[in-house]
Amino acid sequence: MVDLVGTCPKSFWHEWIAEGDPAGSKWSGETWGWFTGHSLIQSIQRGDRFYVVAFGRLRGYAPVTSVHLSPTGKGGAILRQGDAVAVTINMPTPGFRGLRERWWPREIEIPFPNWRVP
Repeated sequence: MVDLVGTCPKSFWHEWIAEGDPAGSKWSGETWGWFTGHSLIQSIQRGDRFYVVAFGRLRGYAPVTSVHLSPTGKGGAILRQGDAVAVTINMPTPGFRGLRERWWPREIEIPFPNWRVP
């Protein structure tokens, strides 16, 4: 199991939420993808979690339903279908480029009802 973390840029935050199926909403029937050129995409699998950081906080995760690797071998898309969960951790989580493996234990995650607020 490898859970990965990515950063949503501040300038894209509201558009990303509006894109569809955010935490707390019903599944629309759509499949959503996080597109990346990072090599860590090859380590995540169905059932793992993909976490999102924004504005210096962990905002939540979505269960990975599949991974589409680029035919060129460079990156691809981490796919999900609803079921996003709003959680955070009690420590600052600065944004970064690319992907990282989750560095905290899942046990310290707490609900984050105000996850949409920058």
